[in-house]
Amino acid sequence: MEPKSANITWQHSTIKKEDRNKLNKHKSRVLWFTGLSGSGKSTLAFALEQQLFRRHYRSYVLDGDNIRHGINRDLGFSPQDRTENIRRIGEVAKLMVDAGLIVIAAFISPYEQDRSMVRTLFADGEFIEVFIDCPIEECERRDVKGLYKKALAGEIPNFTGVSAPYEIPQNPDIIIDTSQLSIGESVRKIMDYLD
Repeated sequence: MEPKSANITWQHSTIKKEDRNKLNKHKSRVLWFTGLSGSGKSTLAFALEQQLFRRHYRSYVLDGDNIRHGINRDLGFSPQDRTENIRRIGEVAKLMVDAGLIVIAAFISPYEQDRSMVRTLFADGEFIEVFIDCPIEECERRDVKGLYKKALAGEIPNFTGVSAPYEIPQNPDIIIDTSQLSIGESVRKIMDYLD
């Protein structure tokens, strides 16, 4: 998508991403967690952030609910708003990767096309799609926010997995089945991939 204004120019920094990676002693990248509500994306994202922090890696979690409190508070859950939500998050993650961070993006991101679009923002190896696989029955059982109950009662329209689709990733880089693996085992699996 082209900017609405034609009179803008991208300003390049004299400090390159490679320079920041060298200073940080690790490569920057985005780990894009996708999965149903209740699958464990946020829980796993923050556990991974703790592990990265212990290793002195500079990282930050972009969480779906947190982003909708701020930068995306003007968006709802229509298919168009979901696409714009993911586009904005992708652009923010791109800036953070350029700043030398490991970004852990935890978003339902239900559409394959949107996840593919975000992938194109990054160089090869910088976008790692992590499918947080969990049966919907388990997600409903874990439903600490009561969202599935409300969605099944018709109180929440466009709820992914109930009244809106979730497109399972076709070729994720990592698959984590949170109904079978503990948080610790899941973090180790991701860290093994990164190592």
